[in-house]
Amino acid sequence: MNGVEERYIDFCLKKAIHQSQSLCAGEKEYVHQRKRVVLESLSSLGINCTTDSVPHIALLASGGGQRAAVGLVGSLYQMEKEHLLDMLLYLGSVSGSTWSMSSIYNDPQWSENLGTAVSRLLGPGVPLEEALAWLGERGKEEHFSLSDIWGVLTSAGIMKQMDLRHLSDEASRKATNPYPIYSAIEKYCYSHGPIQGKWFEVTPHEAGFTELGVFIKTSLLGSKFQNGKLLVKKPEMDMVKLQGILGSALALDQTIKDLIPPWLNVSGQIDGAAEDYLRVYNALNKLVALTRSTIKDPTALSDLDKLQKILEDMLNHDKSVWLESKSSEERKSIFGQWSLELLAAVQTWSQSLEDGAFKTNVSLLTKQVLPMIMKWEWGTTRNFLYQYQDSTVPPYLRSTETFHLIDAGLLINVGYPSFLGEKRDIDLIIAPEYSAGNMFETLTLARDYAAEVKKPFPDIDSKILEERDWPKGCYVLEGKEKAPTIVYMPLFNRHNCKDAVEFKAKMEEFSTFQRPYSQEKIKFVLETAKANIKTNKATLLREIKKAVLRRHNKI
Repeated sequence: MNGVEERYIDFCLKKAIHQSQSLCAGEKEYVHQRKRVVLESLSSLGINCTTDSVPHIALLASGGGQRAAVGLVGSLYQMEKEHLLDMLLYLGSVSGSTWSMSSIYNDPQWSENLGTAVSRLLGPGVPLEEALAWLGERGKEEHFSLSDIWGVLTSAGIMKQMDLRHLSDEASRKATNPYPIYSAIEKYCYSHGPIQGKWFEVTPHEAGFTELGVFIKTSLLGSKFQNGKLLVKKPEMDMVKLQGILGSALALDQTIKDLIPPWLNVSGQIDGAAEDYLRVYNALNKLVALTRSTIKDPTALSDLDKLQKILEDMLNHDKSVWLESKSSEERKSIFGQWSLELLAAVQTWSQSLEDGAFKTNVSLLTKQVLPMIMKWEWGTTRNFLYQYQDSTVPPYLRSTETFHLIDAGLLINVGYPSFLGEKRDIDLIIAPEYSAGNMFETLTLARDYAAEVKKPFPDIDSKILEERDWPKGCYVLEGKEKAPTIVYMPLFNRHNCKDAVEFKAKMEEFSTFQRPYSQEKIKFVLETAKANIKTNKATLLREIKKAVLRRHNKI
């Protein structure tokens, strides 16, 4: 190799990190092509528009576990039926909605084949053996974490598909579908700041920190970098692993708050040691529930029911007497022992199973899962900013060889950060709300986030917030100047709940952290999401027409 070649390779390696607040070339070209599809769709509905005034419309699906995953499929299905789907330039998701978004994009023509996505949701899960084969390969990797386990079980049990393709494969696709943007957050920066290091976006072309404007090619996410240079190219993660990272709400302790047994739910009992114990129980409980979805054999299902009962009895048995007058160190030791007893109970149950395929599979699964639960490591990813020489990058991100990407819904349960400001210059956001918890919280959190990073966001009328206990089916937050307009559409609302009591009951019945849905529940959420789009079609069309005018006025 001569000197010129060496200098050229060195130049390419140095350019591995792209630092900019503008669209990368690949996304820019895709959006350009996609606008032709949008223009044709607008024309078909008699909406006058020119190439230059094609509005930038994004559908941003909220998180919300399986409710969000199923709800998004229902919303998109009905949008296609109402001839609205091809008006979308972008599709964004966080948390549970990333599961279905990643699944439907497996089909390059999904916009025309949403019936297939609906059928898959109602079909059988992926066999446990297939999930374990994938897990066995991932377990050999250096940065194997609970996100891998969560990803394979949600893929197999909820989305019923093992999607082994890579996101960067979509970079060369035609613009048949809206441009997809997935979101995560970096765990340390989420807890300690600064805000610029929190939001992380992944597209077919680039992956990186939204507010910092530092990106690499998506195919290089997980490769080894130092000082801005690519040192070792590693295989790109597949969509199963990415799905586990994007939808890993269990990664933070705040998700255990709904699982506290009565004997612990008293003043002064919940401390760090108690949270560690509840965290172990929560993880085991969820993984057992997800494993059920990959199994058909009645005997195996009965065995899993027994395990779930064993774990529940251990959690609910009143042990408060053991904690009386104990120091924090003693409490830590006691709760640590109880955590080990939970894991030991799983091992004992596993060994008690009758010899056969299920016992073999369970043994493989527990061998992978139990050590990782005690380690409690999620989303471990090689850090492309390690020793990167730029003072705008937070010190933590420059000093650590790995970072941890987790569920963005823990910060804001809708992917607003990636769609605010001049980079994508969005005119209209359609926001179907599948979240649990307080209605409108995603809006107020996004408003506060936007204010902190100095990006425009529409005003929120305080009167709207008073309707959180029984919301309407649709709200329009009018964007002024550079702020986008938002059409906010709660899944459960006054059209499908007769009063606040029924609304609360529906939110509880379809709560985020529960066993995978029955077919009846899946159908109900699908039909509810479809009906919301159908009911609000006139409002959506009115706001789309306004967005065309708004874009025309920007020219």
